[in-house]
Formats: sequence, C-alpha cells, structure tokens
Amino acid sequence: MSDWKPICHIDDIPVLGARRVARPQGLPVAVFRNAEDKVFALLDRCPHKGGPLSQGIVHGESVACPLHNWSIGLADGCARAPDEGCTPRFACKVEQGTVFLDATELAAKALDLPAPLAGPRHKAAV
Repeated sequence: MSDWKPICHIDDIPVLGARRVARPQGLPVAVFRNAEDKVFALLDRCPHKGGPLSQGIVHGESVACPLHNWSIGLADGCARAPDEGCTPRFACKVEQGTVFLDATELAAKALDLPAPLAGPRHKAAV
C-alpha cells in the first residue's frame, strides 16, 4: 500500500513543463504536465549525460532533454530510438487537483545515482 505525499496543485506545474521536487537525499524528481493534463514523474536526470529533464520541453508523452535533445518517454523514463537508456520513474497521481508522489519511493528510490557534472573539465595542476 502506497503512502502518498501531496506535492502541489496541478496548476502549479506549467502546461508542457515541469516542477522540480527536492529530496532530503538523492537527486531531485521532476514532475511533468502535458497538454492533456496528464502528470508524470521522473528523476531529474537524463540517462545520456545527466541533463536536467525539468528544463526540457514536453511534447506529447515525452520530454526533450535540454542538453542534447534526447527524447525521453514520460511514462517509462526510457530514451526513444535510436538513443538508449532510462531514468527512474516515480509513481504519481492526481486527486481533486492535487498532485501526489509515492512517499516511499521519494525516500528510497535512485539514491545511489551520482549527480551530473556541470561545466568545463578542469585539468589537474602539473
């Protein structure tokens, strides 16, 4: 049985956009809303290079990663062919306009994934 945590009202998520949900441990979760008001939740990390999916553009039931334009399925977290890889998905539901995420998953899922590295690579001083 799931323990559902209220996150926000559906109107707090932009249509064709996302809202980022911080967690005490692990990477944030991105909660997406498409044009049909369907809501999805994925780890806010592209399986390719770790791009912030919450900053991508939602189209249909996919989101385009803002770094390299990979298309990631919102229902399963998997990259669309020819690309490969998946990001963890989180259970979510909407009741009376309130968006809920599974509290157990928020506390325990995908805590071991490293944060993406940002910015230019630095060479060690010689």
